[in-house]
Amino acid sequence: MGRNSVKENKNIYQRSREALGLTREKAEELLQGLTAERIEKIENERSGAHPDEVLLMAEGYKVPELCNYYCANECPIGRRYVPPVETKDLSRIVLEMLASLNKMQHHQEKLIAITADGAISGSELTDFVTIQQELEKISLSVESLQLWAEKKMADGSIDPKEYKRTQESLKKQ
Repeated sequence: MGRNSVKENKNIYQRSREALGLTREKAEELLQGLTAERIEKIENERSGAHPDEVLLMAEGYKVPELCNYYCANECPIGRRYVPPVETKDLSRIVLEMLASLNKMQHHQEKLIAITADGAISGSELTDFVTIQQELEKISLSVESLQLWAEKKMADGSIDPKEYKRTQESLKKQ
C-alpha cells in the first residue's frame, strides 16, 4: 500500500492523481500503460512525461487540462505555439468572448482598410497588432470553451457520445 506524499511543490500530474485519492499503484491499474515507477519519475520530475502518457493521465484522471499544460509548458514546439488555456466558468468564458467580439466589430472596418492593399504600412502597424491581439483573445476564449466542454464530458455532465454525434451532424449541414 502506498503512502501519502508530504512533498510541498507537487507538479500538476501528482496533484491530479492525488485529487482522486489514488496511490501510484492504483493509478497504474487505472491508466493501464503507466507503471507506478514511471508515474513516480514523472511526478518527481526525474523524467519528463511523454505525450501518450499525458493523454493516459488526462483521460484516466478526467483532467483534460493536463494536455494543454503539457503542450504549453513542456513540449518544445508547444511552448512556442500553444498558449496556456485557463480553466474558467462558462459564464466568464462567454462574457470574455462577447467582449472581444464586440471590440472586433469596432475594428472590422479598420482591418479591412489596413489589409485592402495587401501591405501593412508603418502607420497601420499599431492598429494591426491591436486587432491581432484581440483576435488572440477570441481564440483563447474558444480554447477555454472547448476545455470547459471536455471537462463536462469527463465528469459526465455532458454525454460524450451525444456531443460527438451532434458535432458530426452539424458538420454535414
